[in-house]
Amino acid sequence: MTNYTLNLSMEELEKRTHKDYLMTKKFLKADAPEYLELADGDKEALKHLVRAANILEVIDMQLDHPDNLPFKAFLEEEIKKGNKQAELTKILFDAQKGVNAIDTLSEPIFLAKEAPGLAGKGCYPKDLSKEEFHSILIKMLKEGKADKVKKILTQRSVVERDGDELIGIDYIEKFKDDFAKMADELDKASEVSTNADFNEYLKLQAKALRTADPMLDAYADKKWATLQDTPLEFTITRENYADEMTGSVIENPELKQLLDDNNISPIPKDFLGGRVGIINKKGTDALMAIKKYLPTLAKNMPYNDEYEQNIKPDEDTKQTMVDVDMVTATGDVGQYRGGITLAENLPNDDKLSLTIGGGRRNVYHRQIRFISDMKKLQERLDAVLDKEQHQYYLDEADHWFTIGHENAHSLGPKKGNEKLGKYRNIIEENKADMGALAFVDLLTELGMYTEEQRKQIIVTTIADNFLKTKPTLSQAHRVRTVMQNKYFAERGAYDIIDGKIHVNIDKVVPIAKEMLAEIVRIQIDGDFDKAEKYVKDNFVWTDNMELIGQKLKKISKTLNGTLETELADKLA
Repeated sequence: MTNYTLNLSMEELEKRTHKDYLMTKKFLKADAPEYLELADGDKEALKHLVRAANILEVIDMQLDHPDNLPFKAFLEEEIKKGNKQAELTKILFDAQKGVNAIDTLSEPIFLAKEAPGLAGKGCYPKDLSKEEFHSILIKMLKEGKADKVKKILTQRSVVERDGDELIGIDYIEKFKDDFAKMADELDKASEVSTNADFNEYLKLQAKALRTADPMLDAYADKKWATLQDTPLEFTITRENYADEMTGSVIENPELKQLLDDNNISPIPKDFLGGRVGIINKKGTDALMAIKKYLPTLAKNMPYNDEYEQNIKPDEDTKQTMVDVDMVTATGDVGQYRGGITLAENLPNDDKLSLTIGGGRRNVYHRQIRFISDMKKLQERLDAVLDKEQHQYYLDEADHWFTIGHENAHSLGPKKGNEKLGKYRNIIEENKADMGALAFVDLLTELGMYTEEQRKQIIVTTIADNFLKTKPTLSQAHRVRTVMQNKYFAERGAYDIIDGKIHVNIDKVVPIAKEMLAEIVRIQIDGDFDKAEKYVKDNFVWTDNMELIGQKLKKISKTLNGTLETELADKLA
């Protein structure tokens, strides 16, 4: 067994694991009515889906960091010996689902001194630097080994050393035994679940887990994206926000030219998450209200005649949406690292299913968006928002904005983002936010929102956009909020008066439209240098952001969070 040196002191661990600092998001309980009301077949299926998601977590831990599983085993042995420091460390490890993470103050958390942060996470050799990576690829391309390089730069490979070269191994092949066990669980669930469409998807997904063929994933994704009226939810999420190694290749001019010459687009590595839940019919019906407006929004996207987008104005909208009561979230989707996702719009643009006529699906996480402490919320509003505008702050409006954000991912250019390298996710997340805001007035005119709801979305969004501290460039979801705050402030969308935010409501949407157009232009052009300049020009932490950030830190001590999954634990 590998031995490790625990990095956090007892004092630091006691603080970070205290309930004031470690927020708990509670998923469905064992006696939840949503579970008890299911048909017996669906209850049985849920057991197998939870087990499949738990296996996926073990796989993702290896993709995330090579020390995750050895460190977990080390902690478990130390706990058996009565090591209190290991016990508290394990609480944080389980919460962030890994040895390294980042907290709400954008500070890195290293749980073991021997496990450094890695640009390529667990998808590249631990000792591989970006410089050596680039030089190996250049050498391989010059020797005519483009096919091998393409496998290295795909989203679904684990990269290993092969003599003085590198080799990309499809993750299905790399973790063959675990994926086969997952497939068995999905097949068992498909035999007892009551919904034929859902069962067909599970069988397609099981098949894709047994054979390293991206097209099998495409067939499963295509079916998954059509699911609308099913009792249960099961998703394998595949997103590539964490890999800082793959995208770096376009920053090397010689290597970029060789890749262009060989028609190779580097796509950052996917990290895998498992989502299991029960569809909430009432919440889903409310989500579907926006669907009929999506073609109109597509027509109103900036420069819409210059690119193809997922929502085609003159065709049926291939977009399903479900609100889910959460049973468990494992792997990438369940990592609480400074925050946790409220919803996802998948498959992403780099996935094959979108090239064979597949659509996209939005899944919203009910338990994650619930406000657990309304008193704390009121304290925050009293400290940072103009008293006269409290009437327009509504926590549900944050959900409405999230709906707009997720649907905006389906709008705009669907190709070429990989050329933006490490800025691709920042630009895309910024686009989704600005799409959500830019269309608020139009959706109000169309009858989706009332005038009161319009004001609530605008004020709530601007008020919630402030952070406690400046994030790092690797935090795409947070970098974009800093960029927006600077952009909005310079154009008068809000003022800071007597230390509090006053939103100039009628200015917000026009400014959001302006920023949306600039972002879409960058995506169309696919110019790395333009993307870099745009991010650097706007990613500026101002004095006013610091002022509000200091107030937020006084009110909320939360540094991280954890999931409580009582029903899933019982089913597993």
